[in-house]
Amino acid sequence: MKTAWRTVVFCDIVGTTALFEAHGNTRATATVTRITEWMGAVLASHGGRVVKMLGDGVLAVFRDPGAAVGAVVDLARRHHDQATHAAVPMDLRVGMAHGELVEVDGDTYGDAVNVASRLCERAGAREILADASTVESAGPIGGAGYVRIGSLELRGRAEQLVVYQVDWREGDEHGLLTQSAGLSELAPLQPPNVWLELAWAGTFRTFGAADGPLHVGRASTSAVRLPDARVSRLHARIEWRGASIVFTDLSSFGSWVRFDGSETVVALRRSTCLLHGSGHIALGMPFGRTDTPTIGFGVTDSETPETWDTLPPH
Repeated sequence: MKTAWRTVVFCDIVGTTALFEAHGNTRATATVTRITEWMGAVLASHGGRVVKMLGDGVLAVFRDPGAAVGAVVDLARRHHDQATHAAVPMDLRVGMAHGELVEVDGDTYGDAVNVASRLCERAGAREILADASTVESAGPIGGAGYVRIGSLELRGRAEQLVVYQVDWREGDEHGLLTQSAGLSELAPLQPPNVWLELAWAGTFRTFGAADGPLHVGRASTSAVRLPDARVSRLHARIEWRGASIVFTDLSSFGSWVRFDGSETVVALRRSTCLLHGSGHIALGMPFGRTDTPTIGFGVTDSETPETWDTLPPH
């Protein structure tokens, strides 16, 4: 038995249920096995030690935190390029934590293992979540970025944990899901002075952190209600995580986010997106039709909203 400080990576596949339904057990099992073995090989190529395969996931440990972050960024980018052409889309999600581990007979134990596992559970599709210790130890990684999500509650832990999201996207998509930020001190967050302006169905309102979480849907109890059959009763949730505003799709048919100044559209299906700047969100169907249920949004540090030039029609 020996102890050592390591960075733990939990990575698993999102969307295996749909794969099994579409292709049956034999073919789906072969596909999942192939992807998990590929994930293990990519992590190992960056210096990671694959501890075990976990059905549709991989547990690996790294001596170098920077190599661990670089590995999962490379993994996410390569999988994203391949998944674009897949018949049944399957995304990856990753949880990372850095701490002292105990290694016994090739297996690994310690709080960092538990934290990485819980962060993987909390991560949305195509999302990498890391604890503050990982981000501090890894430092800046070229071509990637960090955004402080804030203090989150994790299952099985009495205290909240400061969590960062790792932005792995490239080109026009880089920075859409996260705003790259330097490492900030890890003191507890004060209530953020960040406001969200929303316009929908002829309504314009400004919300603050005290109003969250906001529910979006066609149910009469929704704070943002769109009585349209294409919108799920509980379609999405908007919440403040520290100084960030997170939109989470909970719907049957998905949501699409388009930021002003960019032609890139972020498609969400039971996954999350950080809202920043301004733009529009399509609910239940993509942009392109005049009757698409749409919400306009703007993130500001002023409680007094500005007048928008155009408001969404629905």
